Amino acid sequence: MRPRSHLSAMQEDLIRLGLVDDDDIMLDEAALTLALLDHPDADPDEYEQMLGSLSLRLEEGAGDAASAHDHAEALSRVFAEEYGFTGDAETYDDPANADLIQVIERRRGLPVALSILYVAAARRLGWMANVLDVPGHVLVLLGEDAAPVIVDPFRGGARVDRDQLAAMLTATDSGQRAAVRHVAAMPNRAVLVRLLTNQATRAEQAGKGRRALDLYGRMTLIAPDYGQAWWERARLEHIDDDVPAARRSLTAMLEITRDPQMRGVVTSALDALGAAR
Repeated sequence: MRPRSHLSAMQEDLIRLGLVDDDDIMLDEAALTLALLDHPDADPDEYEQMLGSLSLRLEEGAGDAASAHDHAEALSRVFAEEYGFTGDAETYDDPANADLIQVIERRRGLPVALSILYVAAARRLGWMANVLDVPGHVLVLLGEDAAPVIVDPFRGGARVDRDQLAAMLTATDSGQRAAVRHVAAMPNRAVLVRLLTNQATRAEQAGKGRRALDLYGRMTLIAPDYGQAWWERARLEHIDDDVPAARRSLTAMLEITRDPQMRGVVTSALDALGAAR
């Protein structure tokens, strides 16, 4: 990534991120791009070098590791034991836990932020790795479907067996078959949206509506086909009494929405905004 000289250049990076194919997104670099928007004076090279160092150390520490079990052990040893990355259970809702720059500096973070680091480093070595969407949590899946290994970066890369995975789903379903059916690998863009959603939700809960609006705006740049981000952006723009902006956001959502029921909801919201003018 090129050096950030001003905000407009960083915004251009987000627009480009929204245009590339999902498979071409480098998760940690993309998350760093998002974090740099909030740290305009930070040196990108410093953090890019750190990401590179993590991958290099993982390669050195893995040696001839070939199986998913070996990869899991290497990730836990390097990230948790050597570098000290773990979940922030004490101040879980701290916004720093979803900011990759602060996650790197503090060695603490949310499950999704830590999973980004694990998966990106593993992929650089050619390992099969994906972020898993589990209700209320995020895990990392290593290896092929025939013999996968699941680890929890929030708990220092601890293994998650089938029974533990099923237990995580008891609030929404029950049984091991349900666990297998509901857990799925997340596309790269969805992972970044999850990261931003964590920040936006916490910002709004803290009464920082403008901050939440800015974060939803970033979502619509990197994931322009994600309708929920446009809806939340329009909602906050309306609260901010910016009706023209809210209409533009709803119109953008209408263009990408195919579900008839949702199209009806958006159209009604647009009509209501028109009547309020």
